[in-house]
Amino acid sequence: MGGKIIVKISELLEAKVLVVGAGITGKSVARELTKFGATVTLTDEKRSVDSEESISIDEAIQGKWDLAVVSPGWRIDHPFIAKLRAREIEIISEVDLAWELRNEICPSQKWIGITGTNGKTTTVELTAAMLKAGDLKVTACGNLGDTVIEAVCGGLSFDWLVVELSSFQLEWSQKPKFHSVAILNIADDHVDWHKDFKNYVSAKLKILDRAEQAILNADDGELVLATQSWKGKKTYFTLDSPRPGEVGLVENLLIDRSFVADSQEASVIAELVEVSPSAPHSVSNTLAAAGLARSAGISHQDIRGAIKSFSPGSHRIETVLEADGILWINDSKATNPHAAQASLMSQLSVVWIAGGLAKGANMSELISKTKNRIKVAILIGTDRELIAKEIMEQAPEIKIIRVDDTQSDSLMERVVKIAKVEAQSGDSVLLAPACASMDQFISYADRGDQFSKAVQELVAQK
Repeated sequence: MGGKIIVKISELLEAKVLVVGAGITGKSVARELTKFGATVTLTDEKRSVDSEESISIDEAIQGKWDLAVVSPGWRIDHPFIAKLRAREIEIISEVDLAWELRNEICPSQKWIGITGTNGKTTTVELTAAMLKAGDLKVTACGNLGDTVIEAVCGGLSFDWLVVELSSFQLEWSQKPKFHSVAILNIADDHVDWHKDFKNYVSAKLKILDRAEQAILNADDGELVLATQSWKGKKTYFTLDSPRPGEVGLVENLLIDRSFVADSQEASVIAELVEVSPSAPHSVSNTLAAAGLARSAGISHQDIRGAIKSFSPGSHRIETVLEADGILWINDSKATNPHAAQASLMSQLSVVWIAGGLAKGANMSELISKTKNRIKVAILIGTDRELIAKEIMEQAPEIKIIRVDDTQSDSLMERVVKIAKVEAQSGDSVLLAPACASMDQFISYADRGDQFSKAVQELVAQK
């Protein structure tokens, strides 16, 4: 992959394209490029690729390709990628390919980019809702909903894209130019993929390389320090009172002191009670979205209307049931310690369901900051002992229950049965795993769905 690659629609006619990765992104790339007359072949490390056009990576390295399009989960230093480079095959990512095609299909289209360890999806959806409230033709895409290439090539000619970008996508990204971007936070995540935290931070900061304006979290010291040398236009958002040039919180009001005629003045974005949920991380995400929407020229009135009507999607601190004084909450999307910490801090007394694939993350800070809120920890998954170890060292009074997958009933049925016994009136049973799900579930959504189903069957109907 290099900066010199330019992909034109005319070049795709009868081109032989190898799509590396046969997941959601790879399949969408294949569909869109086929429309332009390309001959597309999928390859993947997994043998269960459900496409007649798929081949093994051993076969792929022998083929003659005009272009290789790589899905974001593949490491840049993967041996297969190195072999493609050695054969001087042009390599491009899905996001970069989408940008090149955008230059021909809809060159006036503007992109807003959002990244961060946590809160990306909610902020993307809320930002898109704010732009829609201002009568802009917009869609949310990227690491949620449609892929970026589908949003560009799908035929609906959006004027704006609000793009959720993971560290994997940014690692591969070289080309897009952003009207504005937001970095919501930076915390320990995906260290297994990036090798160390420094590389992970570096990948996140790549979103600034081609951005005109950045909306940055003033409450994240790591992020503030890492972005000090960036010379673009900055607007900080904070849960404290905003200084001139910032957006923030003053008592029960969300306040804009950045996108106003006079920075010594302030405009009301919304009331705190209008943000749902009104947990600190949710308010922070709302301020970031408001900053992005203001950068696109959306009025405070339209932004406030979008906030009042917005509710987060599934698996994000989603109340499944409230019964007998116990709150059952699905936050399966809390796939790292930073996200789980936000969930735990939003509750006072928690029967906590956690565990899965830790992705190299450290659990020490998570436990140190939330141990006073955890009553019982029900632990599942491959890396559960990382969590158990920190609890035993820092808060040995917390009861730990380990649950193994069995054939007699589903894992989540067993977990919910145990939680039902442990929880008392005033407690919250919280699924906030702090880990990825793929060791025991298809996805975080599958994990959350199984939890919600078990709660409805074993608690709601009893």
